[in-house]
Amino acid sequence: MSAAAITLTERQKDDLNKSILEYLQSNGHHNAVRALRADLGLPETMPDPTSPPRQLLERKWISVVRMQKKMSEMERTIATLQEELNSAPTRRAGSDTDWVPVAPAGYTLTGHREAVTKVAFHPTFSIIASASEDFTVKIWDWETGEFERTLKGHTRNVNDLDFDSKGNLLATASSDLFIKIWDTQNEWKNSKTFPGHEHTVSCVRFMPGDQQIMSASRDKTIRIFDVASTHLIRTIVGHSAWVRCAVPSDDGRLIVSCSGDHTARLIDPSTGETKIEFRGHDNAVEVVVFAPVYAYPAIRELAGLTNVDKHTRPGAYIATGGRDKVIKLWDTQNGQLIRTFAGHDNWVRALVFHPNGKFLLSASDDNSIRIWELKTARCFRTVDKPHGHFVTCLAWGRQRQGNAAEENGSTANGAKASADAQKVVYVVATGSVDQSIKIWMPNSRSR
Repeated sequence: MSAAAITLTERQKDDLNKSILEYLQSNGHHNAVRALRADLGLPETMPDPTSPPRQLLERKWISVVRMQKKMSEMERTIATLQEELNSAPTRRAGSDTDWVPVAPAGYTLTGHREAVTKVAFHPTFSIIASASEDFTVKIWDWETGEFERTLKGHTRNVNDLDFDSKGNLLATASSDLFIKIWDTQNEWKNSKTFPGHEHTVSCVRFMPGDQQIMSASRDKTIRIFDVASTHLIRTIVGHSAWVRCAVPSDDGRLIVSCSGDHTARLIDPSTGETKIEFRGHDNAVEVVVFAPVYAYPAIRELAGLTNVDKHTRPGAYIATGGRDKVIKLWDTQNGQLIRTFAGHDNWVRALVFHPNGKFLLSASDDNSIRIWELKTARCFRTVDKPHGHFVTCLAWGRQRQGNAAEENGSTANGAKASADAQKVVYVVATGSVDQSIKIWMPNSRSR
């Protein structure tokens, strides 16, 4: 260090000299005091032995030690944050494609009188439907947070709901044993009712093409109905307990279901035959979803399948969540478990893949939303206490178009990739036992 860097003013020098003299005198070093005083040319009355010591040197030294300790703590904190930043998923500057929910929610929608069981976004308009244990379905505008109407017709809990691909019809499933179709083009009137199940209907989905619906029930069956005639086409059996959830693949060639019997099943809907049974959960499996094609690259990286046939057939992978508090990712080609995602402290209720294909979102009775990086199976963000009670359901605003390569801009036509990315609406909805729905959007402020 240069001499200029440590040069003191005359006043600073005087204060330092006096502090040293005071320190020496207060500690009995009288010879040293006389020698230093003589060397500095100070009078013998300095420092005044009758004055109380100011202890300036001691206080300065303690301040330096404290500052050094704080600097060490700050350096450790910076190193930890830098490590987290380096291991976090890459985010493109100025892009929403990696957006995930963060507090606070944009809107909190209230009106239900019992727990919210399911939420579903309209595929075209800014409409969201919510199902509840208060026997009703409510329709909202998620962009404004405004309530629009209540659909009444079921006589027990409404457990699930699903829009067809055009948003013209809404299907609902209830504990009253019925499935109902509501015509969104005709004042949301109840246009069709499907009997057939012998116990609570827990799930309903439109099959691709919208000509058929499929349902899952506590009567241990999956049923497929013709929408136009309401006729039962097929009853699928195999599970030995309540079928909690069943969904079709994007091409309609497969169904995946999960049950209180601790298993998930891959089924051929044309025959009802079980192709693969997935065993590994230690309790009831609450939710199952097919991985979208655009998530395949990240899943294959996680599984170490870099040299396999990189097909884009729908239905290659599934994710399951259960009462054993874990999420499992499976390969439907061979029934093998790829990875278990552990972190939740209670039942896993809902799963949804992020439109960028890199993340998996989960909701749980531990009152949290977790975001998992698919290629590492690491939870890199948690939204704690998004609701006042258990989080029962989770939905993404709109299915993206195109595939992962286009999303990542790796097509020959970069403009097409950009256009496809713009088709995604970045909005998430959650429902809870606290009777509310929350809408999560980028740059949202709680309303």
